[in-house]
Amino acid sequence: MYSFMGGGLFCAIIGNILIVVSTATGYWMQYCLSGSYAHQGLWRYCMANKCYMQTASIAYWNATRAFMILSGMACFAGIMRFSRSFAAGIMLLISTLFVLLAMAINTGVTLSFLGRRFGDWRFSWSYILGWVAMLMTFFAGIFYMCAHRLYESRRVVGSR
Repeated sequence: MYSFMGGGLFCAIIGNILIVVSTATGYWMQYCLSGSYAHQGLWRYCMANKCYMQTASIAYWNATRAFMILSGMACFAGIMRFSRSFAAGIMLLISTLFVLLAMAINTGVTLSFLGRRFGDWRFSWSYILGWVAMLMTFFAGIFYMCAHRLYESRRVVGSR
């Protein structure tokens, strides 16, 4: 049981760090615009070595930001409840769902709209960290659920 909880706590901490880094950094997408290198994240975009805040209230950016923030909060709540394996597992799986929604929204809009607008573009490392964070929170939730299941089965056997 403790090895599952230890693995779950490790994955949850790494997942939460990756969620924060992915959300805060500005390298979700890189592209070439008018012959100069540019990149953008959830909060700002940079062109010709100058960065600007994303002030336009575009729905998919707002949804991606909101789901990434909610994911970080749910993951943190799961880490704080690590002694209660079932509650921690549920919070971490909720965090996984929020990251998945954020990444799916961003991917769908980027591929369908921005991908056509910019010829030479690619997803960058902040975006990739978001997907890795989703996997880490998923495995953390699974580890905690396995720990809870193991604890419950030992408790039932011990009470006979």
